[in-house]
Amino acid sequence: MEGKPASERQIFNLSGPLHLTSIDWNNFHHRRSVAASLVQGVYIQERDRQENRRGAQAHASPWWDFFNFQLIRPLVDDVDNSIFGAIYENKSFTSNSSHSAQNAPSYVIAIRGTIIKPATISLDLKLDLMCVRNKLHESYRFQLAMQAVQSIIGVAGTSHIWLTGHSLGSAISLLIGKNVIKTGYSIEAYFFNPPFSTPIEIIKNEKLKRGIHITSSLVKAGVAVATKGRHQKPQQDDPYILLSKWIPFLFVNPADKICSGYIAYFEHRKKLKEIGAGKIERFATWNSIGSSLSTSPENNPEPLHLLPSAYLTVNLSKSPDFKRAHGIHQWWDSNFYGQSELHEYSYCKFFPDIALEKDL
Repeated sequence: MEGKPASERQIFNLSGPLHLTSIDWNNFHHRRSVAASLVQGVYIQERDRQENRRGAQAHASPWWDFFNFQLIRPLVDDVDNSIFGAIYENKSFTSNSSHSAQNAPSYVIAIRGTIIKPATISLDLKLDLMCVRNKLHESYRFQLAMQAVQSIIGVAGTSHIWLTGHSLGSAISLLIGKNVIKTGYSIEAYFFNPPFSTPIEIIKNEKLKRGIHITSSLVKAGVAVATKGRHQKPQQDDPYILLSKWIPFLFVNPADKICSGYIAYFEHRKKLKEIGAGKIERFATWNSIGSSLSTSPENNPEPLHLLPSAYLTVNLSKSPDFKRAHGIHQWWDSNFYGQSELHEYSYCKFFPDIALEKDL
């Protein structure tokens, strides 16, 4: 049976980053565009499957071929047989070429987000709900993707691997990254429109939102002091110390309420630091993250958005609607206009007797 034709946004030659005729792997904008395109490659693999597009009719391969990658294998969910992820390999690392591009990844693990189509909507929305409830670690997709990442780490180590995802795929990827940290390693990560666990951004009153953030920090710190003591200090192998060394790249759009909470989250922490209350937030976050990573996640699931550090990029271009604000295409737009800021929180400033490498 002949497959259904693809929309313009699925076809690389019509909507892909054709302006990247030569990739500079030291250029942050190029790296962002490549990572987003490889996630799009996962989306189109699944759409090709759903629409029965094969061979010359399929549209997925240009999304990685253009950047000199090859598909090692798709990640398939056995529950609905959908393609939710992919493992790509840089062809330069499989050839005999002695001039492999510096800083280019040898492998990329990419995970897509929700697809609102009959073949995928049921399970995808169920996983979205698991994300809200902090239960993604129980899902088959997370477990399969985690195994895939571990197998690639065994082959290439973590210094030549990228982890990337969009929306629900960002949530799964972020959880994977946190689990990799527990082994003492960090992995380069690009997360597009990652869901923010706490829906504070629904509130329109800025003063009220700011008050909620401050109150939350004070309550967490107060509870930690009451239950664990004021002078408790993390050790070198403390989960928070390990996680502090990881600086994933987060890409958010202020018009996308699913991910925009990250803007206020890091801005709140920045303001606390400016007024001299940064220790309160670091202490609260350390106890929140430390308790969740050092105990069973089934007993103490912690919102995924809790991160000590991140390199946050905000798209400052106006989005006409939610679909554009949450979409993946914005991240390789040749006219991209955004602002990036490093939010790095070192616990050495709170506990100066603890040595912590800055791994940028």
